[in-house]
Amino acid sequence: MKLPCTIRSLSSSHFRHSFRNVSSVIDSAQEECRIAEDKHFVDAVKRIVRGKRSWEIALSSELVSRRLKTGHVEEILVGTTDDPKLGLRFFNFLGLHRGFDHSTASFCILIHALVQANLFWPASSLLQTLLLRALKPSEVFDALFSCYEKCNLSSSSSFDLLIQHYVRSRRVLDGVLVFKMMMTKVSLLPEVRTLSALLHGLVKFRHFGLAMELFDDMINVGIRPDVYIYTGVIRSLCELKDLYRAKEMIVHMEATGCDVNIVPYNVLIDGLCKKQKVWEAVGIKKDLAGKELKPDVVTYCTLVCGLCKVQEFEVGLEMIDEMLRLRFIPSEAAVSSLVEGLRKRGKIEEALNLVKRVAEFGVSPNLFVYNALIDSLCKGRNFDEAELLFDRMGKIGLCPNDVTFSILIDMFCRRGKLDTALSFLGKMIDMGLKPSVYPYNSLINGHCKFGDISAAESFMAEMINKRLEPTVVTYTSLMGGYCSKGKINKALRLYHEMTGKGIAPSIYTFTTLLSGLFRAGLIRDAVKLFSEMAEWNVKPNRVTYNVMIEGYCEEGDMSKAFEFLNEMIEKGIVPDTYSYRPLIHGLCLTGQASEAKVFVDGLHKGNCELNEICYTGLLQGFCREGKLEEALSVCQDMGLRGVDLDLVCYGVLIDGSLKHRDRKVFLGLLKEMHHRGLKPDDVIYTSMIDAKSKTGDFKEAFGIWDLMINEGCVPNEVTYTAVINGLCKAGFVNEAEILCSKMRPGNSVPNQVTYGCFLDILTKGEGDMKKAVELHNAILKGLLANTATYNMLIRGFCRQGRMEEASELITRMIGDGVSPDCITYTTMISELCRRNGVKKAIELWNSMTEKGIRPDRVAYNTLIHGCCVAGEMGKATELRNEMLRQGLKPNTETSETTISNDSSSKS
Repeated sequence: MKLPCTIRSLSSSHFRHSFRNVSSVIDSAQEECRIAEDKHFVDAVKRIVRGKRSWEIALSSELVSRRLKTGHVEEILVGTTDDPKLGLRFFNFLGLHRGFDHSTASFCILIHALVQANLFWPASSLLQTLLLRALKPSEVFDALFSCYEKCNLSSSSSFDLLIQHYVRSRRVLDGVLVFKMMMTKVSLLPEVRTLSALLHGLVKFRHFGLAMELFDDMINVGIRPDVYIYTGVIRSLCELKDLYRAKEMIVHMEATGCDVNIVPYNVLIDGLCKKQKVWEAVGIKKDLAGKELKPDVVTYCTLVCGLCKVQEFEVGLEMIDEMLRLRFIPSEAAVSSLVEGLRKRGKIEEALNLVKRVAEFGVSPNLFVYNALIDSLCKGRNFDEAELLFDRMGKIGLCPNDVTFSILIDMFCRRGKLDTALSFLGKMIDMGLKPSVYPYNSLINGHCKFGDISAAESFMAEMINKRLEPTVVTYTSLMGGYCSKGKINKALRLYHEMTGKGIAPSIYTFTTLLSGLFRAGLIRDAVKLFSEMAEWNVKPNRVTYNVMIEGYCEEGDMSKAFEFLNEMIEKGIVPDTYSYRPLIHGLCLTGQASEAKVFVDGLHKGNCELNEICYTGLLQGFCREGKLEEALSVCQDMGLRGVDLDLVCYGVLIDGSLKHRDRKVFLGLLKEMHHRGLKPDDVIYTSMIDAKSKTGDFKEAFGIWDLMINEGCVPNEVTYTAVINGLCKAGFVNEAEILCSKMRPGNSVPNQVTYGCFLDILTKGEGDMKKAVELHNAILKGLLANTATYNMLIRGFCRQGRMEEASELITRMIGDGVSPDCITYTTMISELCRRNGVKKAIELWNSMTEKGIRPDRVAYNTLIHGCCVAGEMGKATELRNEMLRQGLKPNTETSETTISNDSSSKS
């Protein structure tokens, strides 16, 4: 039988309802029981914590250790807020000895308790540990505030601690977030000092806009800023370049009546100086007295740096003077700025004086400024001062760097003190500094300049061994050294090596090589190299054109020289006296002194100022042509044009008057010199003695010799050699030998030219070749033999037809380390041609060219003439064409002979 559904259903529903009620009652009872047990457990643990029993034993029992949860610890810590040190000990014990993982709430409860008890250091340490958990600022804040309410605390200092910690941990934006939450969520405000730290943190990390927002929030909630906050705000406004509002902030600060100091004014002064409003900044400094404030060292140093930025170095010096009177010690930055500024203005003496004055206060510029100052002193040739400044660096404990040594090494090299330069390189290495390419470049250039090419080559090898790549400066210096020694082929090889490595030649490279090529008489090569400059995108400058002009002038090709002058002007390069001088000299050398005078007059009309050196060339030209009156006329022009005659000019005129035996002009010149307070020097006296010796007037020559000594001028090698040469040519060889023997007691040493006077006589005509050889052997022993002395000896053998001995002498001179030149070979070629030995002459010619010796105009003319006489017309024509390709002009005889023979062969 079925029970009625309704009854069954009703009965079931009633059962479930009754069950829920019973269950709820049971749960409630169980919860109450659990809470009671927890309270009983927490109270028990509290008694343990506060009791005298060992925590190690009491808290290690299984009953405690298994049941202890984070909630229990939180309750216990709340109970120890009256004794936060006890709470901290308990907290640390669980963490260190039981490995207990504390909750965030436990950290926050204990932080609050410690801060309330003014135990800031342990509170800060605990907060630092908490933040290592990588919690978000909002999570930390919520936990801290929850505990703040739970503990019913009166002080919000823990929130200040949190903001300060974020600032110290370079998490300044998180600090701002906490401040915002304090204001908006819980209506709490940090202390002014906390906000000051937060604002300065924002400024430190250049969040100037946020700093201003923070300041506005502070004002809006009624916080009264202190001077430190105002300082941060003014700095922010200055950095935002809002100087108008920065100045307004100063006024606002003063109006609030807060205790002000010099710092905010210094910040504003700095902001004004950075915007180059220095005079406004100076005005603020002057107004400080009215505010009962005094400028401090920062005020002065900021103003000095600002004045230097606007190039007001004199005012900056005055500011430094005022500082020193007040016994303020200027900063390194202020001194460095002022010293560097004065140096750049060329006021080196003032800069040095400043360095010396501040040194008394223990201040010095930085290393960069010291280096720049030493460099300027070196460039101004104040070498002694540069060395003293370097010594001072060591005394004040400022260690030189590689730049310092590089500057000094370069200075010593330029002065020719190569050993000192090398010792400084050693010092540099001893200090652990690695030399760069620059000191090596200086050493290479210095040794090349003073003639020690082998040492320069050694330095280049050394730098390559040290894995330092030679630069264009390295190569150019060595090329210049080779050119100065006449080793043009080596210079060209180096040039090709350099360009082969992809190193682009500079204008200095080209100018150096062009000068060397012209000196070697390689005109065509020089022209080719000049054209090559365009391929390297190097534009010739004034010096390059001057080299080309001078080169053509030396070759006597004046039309080409003037072509380069015109090209130079067309390209907008203004010629200088170095451009005009060789042109004047070249015209005079080619017998065109009158044309040179017209050229000089034209330059004067064009307002080109010429110096006495340019006029000296013109004077020499007229004197050489025997036109003494025209030379004296030039002197008058010089006076009218404001150019004074110097000793060289007078020397040229005196030499000219003596050569043309114009006693009246000679005496007049001496009288004029006397009136102008000029005394003849050893060059003029030697010129006078030389002129008298050449005319055989030895009585007059020795009379001038005595006058020379009485006037305090000591005869030198040139003076002795002039008289010896005259005596030899006049046939008084014995007297010449006696005079030569007196040279050493007179502190003069015979040189190659002196001995050459005797060799010249012994090797001329029949001569006395035996004595000539003996003399030359003596010259060899004295290491005085050179190409010229060998050439005289070879000439002697050739004139006597002793060609084999002459040929052997060439082999000997090469063995003695003396290089034969074009004259050496031309002497033998000429004699071989004269003796119908053209084939041998051609062989000798080939030997000469194979050795890299380039034939000159005389050599070509000699062999071409010899070939024509011997009927070797094919070779003659070949040589003539080669000569023309080299840019050398055949003489009239060569041209006529080869043209005549060409015509005959065509007929």
